[in-house]
Amino acid sequence: MTGFARGALAASLIALAAPALADGDIAKGEKVFKKCLACHSVEAGAKAKVGPNLHDVVGRQTGTAPDFKYSDPMAALGAEGHIWTVEELDKFLTDPKGMVPGTKMSFAGLKKPEERADVIAYLVSLNPAGAEAPAATN
Repeated sequence: MTGFARGALAASLIALAAPALADGDIAKGEKVFKKCLACHSVEAGAKAKVGPNLHDVVGRQTGTAPDFKYSDPMAALGAEGHIWTVEELDKFLTDPKGMVPGTKMSFAGLKKPEERADVIAYLVSLNPAGAEAPAATN
């Protein structure tokens, strides 16, 4: 297979995967998200807990939630222009410390793709406009 063909195949697979992430079940995602509530608030304007408020995380520049002190690696990622898109949230929720070594988040991640899709659908439901965020710049 040529390099071009491999690239086209990879692009096609990514395009097919993106809708699957957006097709999660909001109600199931809200239930799975209960694992996250000890550290994260989701109500508009709610104070940060151990982790930042995630009300409008989809489409938000990384490291910019008000009233939260981010780890240096997470703040640096945001300073580089990183945006929490559906795809980037999926990567992070798969392996937080693998994506952002040095993150304060101690949660090991959600290993089941359907749980990640459901949680992401729930987060998108909190800020539907964020799902239209441009791709990350890094």
